[in-house]
Amino acid sequence: MERPLDKQTVDNICIANGLRNAKELGAASIRQFVSVVKDIEAKMGVEYIRMEIGEPGIPAEQVGIDAEHEALLSGVGSKYPLITGIEPLTKEASRFVKAFINLDIPPVCFVPTVGSMQGAFAAFMALSQMREDRDTILFIDPGFPVQKSQCKVQGVRYESFDIIDYRGKALEAKLEEVLSSGRISGMIYSNPNNPTWMCLTEEELEIIGRMATKHDVIVIEDLAYLNMDFREDRSVPFEPPYQPSVARYTNNCMHLLSGSKMFSYAGQRVAVVALNPALADRCYEGFAQRYGNDGQFRRNFIFNILYVLSSGVPHSTQYALAAMFRAASDGKLNYVEHTREYARRAQRVKEIMVKNGFHIVYDKDCEQDVSDGFFFTFGYKDMTGEQLINKLIYYGISAITLAPTGSTRQGLRGCVSMISDYQYDELDKRLRLFSQDY
Repeated sequence: MERPLDKQTVDNICIANGLRNAKELGAASIRQFVSVVKDIEAKMGVEYIRMEIGEPGIPAEQVGIDAEHEALLSGVGSKYPLITGIEPLTKEASRFVKAFINLDIPPVCFVPTVGSMQGAFAAFMALSQMREDRDTILFIDPGFPVQKSQCKVQGVRYESFDIIDYRGKALEAKLEEVLSSGRISGMIYSNPNNPTWMCLTEEELEIIGRMATKHDVIVIEDLAYLNMDFREDRSVPFEPPYQPSVARYTNNCMHLLSGSKMFSYAGQRVAVVALNPALADRCYEGFAQRYGNDGQFRRNFIFNILYVLSSGVPHSTQYALAAMFRAASDGKLNYVEHTREYARRAQRVKEIMVKNGFHIVYDKDCEQDVSDGFFFTFGYKDMTGEQLINKLIYYGISAITLAPTGSTRQGLRGCVSMISDYQYDELDKRLRLFSQDY
């Protein structure tokens, strides 16, 4: 690229996608942004440096493909799957969690979902129904913007705060302030964090767990990027170091584990929700009154909430996920090493960014440098996130603003998964052109 893209053409494409012009890109949804970029590429014949969507950039694990193929050939495609999950999946999920998180969760406490998106949606629904006096979800931000959209769709109230201002011991006072209202039914975070790639420490997880127990709040731990803090090697099953988890500090928790990023199986939409056994067996009056039963969390979560959302997860994909869990636990599939490719890409992209006058917005993880991984955050001088993307779009670079993630800082979220080796020089060229213009 020798000069920016034609402004009028880009603006017309934005308008055709429901925006007034490129200045509204900061408010566009991720999928809407994807549509805009694809249309620009098709219309103008330019390949974008795509950083707007968190899509796997490495092939799906072959062991999963083979298992799914075999399952289809065996005839499972004509049979409804068990809503509770096939036995091989719940068994292997339990073993996988023991191998890589060192948690003892029995198979009966696992249930498959159509991706962790469905798992989160169902969790928000359950937590908002089980107690009449608890109507709010707390987001420990920055976070995945669509999860707030899920709350909006359901009419569930939510609150949030940016954890960057409350790292370490400061987190306890902030949680006490928010949870003491008595309205919070659950809280959610991702670890590693989407979009910043910060990772909660054991001290912070202990605080979250202790406060969850004190205020009887349920923690939703989103582990979409399980063991992808590449500052230490967590690739050996059944050996430390393990993925840190709030489950070591409270029974009030559930975990979302997705095949999308760990195994690059995003297209098949498969995940599991792991319920802490104590939570699974607990009975709630809200459920009892609404559904006319004993109010047990597990049964209502599965048979009265997940059931009506999809009536089960595709049979063959359950066999795929079971096979990938099994291979990883057996030490035959090193998914951690496979996904380490994202850290290599992030390191290269960050170097190019900084060289051309950009800065990393969330650059520290307490006292450490933030890990390199799937996502990173970047800014330019004193531009807001909206101002930055409204300009970068004309230079063939796409990313989303931090505002929808609940961040209090200005900048953009970049995902390195779709960047190929041949694009680094072009990224450098485009950023250099941008910095010359601004």
